[in-house]
Amino acid sequence: MINAENIIQHECEATQKNKKKKHLSPKKHKQTDFFIADIFNNLTFQDDIASMEHPLFALKAGDIKTRKYEHNNFNITIAPNAEYGMATIHDKDIWIYCISKLMQAIYEEKEISRTVHFTIYDYLMTTNRGVSGQYYELAKTALERLAGTRITTNIETAKTREAHGFGLVDTWRVVEEKDGRMVRVSVTLPDWLYRSVTSNQVLTISPDYFRLRKPLDRRIYELARKHCGSQKEWKIGLELLLKKTGSSQKLKVFRWSIKSLVTTNELPDYNVTYDLENDIVIFTQKQKPTK
Repeated sequence: MINAENIIQHECEATQKNKKKKHLSPKKHKQTDFFIADIFNNLTFQDDIASMEHPLFALKAGDIKTRKYEHNNFNITIAPNAEYGMATIHDKDIWIYCISKLMQAIYEEKEISRTVHFTIYDYLMTTNRGVSGQYYELAKTALERLAGTRITTNIETAKTREAHGFGLVDTWRVVEEKDGRMVRVSVTLPDWLYRSVTSNQVLTISPDYFRLRKPLDRRIYELARKHCGSQKEWKIGLELLLKKTGSSQKLKVFRWSIKSLVTTNELPDYNVTYDLENDIVIFTQKQKPTK
């Protein structure tokens, strides 16, 4: 089975000659023509707040272990698909893309539904992926994992809390050409997620999120964006941050991961500092460059 994280990891290792740049991958697609520029400029990337707060997605490929997470009276059980494993945070890019398309349609006052239609090429381009055949197949496998991963939770969305189970994607459909190449995709989102979108329970995220190589970095960015937001800073104990990421790392290994982020300063939008004496991680907004 083609594994998205393995391919991404191999690409990362091949481009890590510059040790100062090891968290962000290069931009795969430069906006050199009007078509590409139109894709990038017209879509503001957005993520739903509930999944930014709670670890619904696996940080390792091939995870087949049912996980349980409890925090502040919220309970989550995540059960993977037996064949494809648990949906990963890289698979979540499909969620983010669909949310962003829906929010764009709402802004343009267009009619929306839980089913989102898009071309696979646009998705690959905007999420900083390659556009060769293997990436089309990876997207298809990601849809399988999203549909097969089952969530049982009492997370609140749109001021409604209910205990129920759902797949991360209800249904999906791919239209292929005669040569087998995927062209158009239709994804039906779970009602839980759709309710978050229609009630505007979403936050914008940086396009550079898709350039973050490591799944843990993506998860840390989500938490920083959710909690720091427009505030001057957000402080959190290292052990609590580890729990909120959903990572299975040992605390000492996680501490090293944070120190690496501090050293490179490559987390989009936020500076990361680590208070060794108090074992606290501090996120502060980066100053936007002046033109």
